[in-house]
Amino acid sequence: RNNKQEILLGKRLNRPAQGSWFVPGGRILKDESLENAFKRLMKEELAIETQGLKAHNGTFKGIYQHFYDDNDHEVIQTHYVVLAYSIEFKGSLDSLPKDQHGSYKWLLEKELLIDSRVHKHTKWYFQKGQNADALFTDIS
Repeated sequence: RNNKQEILLGKRLNRPAQGSWFVPGGRILKDESLENAFKRLMKEELAIETQGLKAHNGTFKGIYQHFYDDNDHEVIQTHYVVLAYSIEFKGSLDSLPKDQHGSYKWLLEKELLIDSRVHKHTKWYFQKGQNADALFTDIS
């Protein structure tokens, strides 16, 4: 989010969800801690310097499941378990990397929920109580 409470979306270049507007994110690598994954993804996806950054700098939003018919390497079914975080992004759209998303835009929650170009998995993060695939949304 930015300070206007708009949501950052990128137009995906790669599978899965290629061509859809999606929130930035990524995966945890084998043998990578959650803290290191959070720092790496902040740097790779948002070009945020990670010195002193920790996962608790974001707000944990819940655990979600995404099922796709393809993945980034081949056309085989894929199951992602997503740890969703919300952070405030203070950078400019021009500063964002272009290897995963070809372009970026800001949308208000109410706008992204009705935009057919926004992927359904992104919409799930903002549909309160409507997502059967949210496993846990309040972990203390």
